[in-house]
Amino acid sequence: MSTHKPLAVLALTLACGTATAQPPGLGAKISEADIAAWDISILPDGTGLPAGSGTAAQGAPIFAAKCAMCHGEGAKGTPAASALVGGPPLTNGIETTKTIANFWGYSTTLLDFIRRAMPFQAPRSLTNDEVYSLVAYLLAINKLIPEGEAMNAKTLPQVKMPNRDGFIIRFPERI
Repeated sequence: MSTHKPLAVLALTLACGTATAQPPGLGAKISEADIAAWDISILPDGTGLPAGSGTAAQGAPIFAAKCAMCHGEGAKGTPAASALVGGPPLTNGIETTKTIANFWGYSTTLLDFIRRAMPFQAPRSLTNDEVYSLVAYLLAINKLIPEGEAMNAKTLPQVKMPNRDGFIIRFPERI
C-alpha cells in the first residue's frame, strides 16, 4: 500500500471538515441599530430626509468655519476643491466647470452628499440642522432659493434645480 493514499485521505478530511465543525468565529452579527446608523440614503423625491431645518443665514458661519478652508470664500473654489457657486450652462460638455447651479439635478442629493462626506476631514460630523443650513446657504448663493427660505424635509424636495432634466434616470420608477 502506498503512503500517498493515507495522506490524501487525511488531507481530504482536513479540507472538508466534519459535519460537527464549528464556524471560525470571526466577526459578529450586526444589529438593526447598527444597520440603521449607516442606512442614511436620501432619494431625489426626499424619501429618507432627516428631521431638522436651516436657513442661509445660519449656514454662512458654518460654511466659513467648516467648508471655506477647502471651497474658498463664498464657495468660489480653491486649488484644494471645486467651486460650488456659479458656473456657465453645461454647453461645453465635459469641459464645463460643474457647480451646484449648473450640474446638480436634485437638491436632496446635495444634502445627501454633504451629510455623508463633508467636511472632508470629518465626514458625518455635521448635525442635521447644520447640513440643512449649509444646503440653504449654498442654494441661496447660487440664487436657487430666496435667502430667507428655510430648508427642511418638506421644502428641500420642492427646489427645482436647473439641471434636473439633464440626467438619464436609471430607475425612474424609484423616484
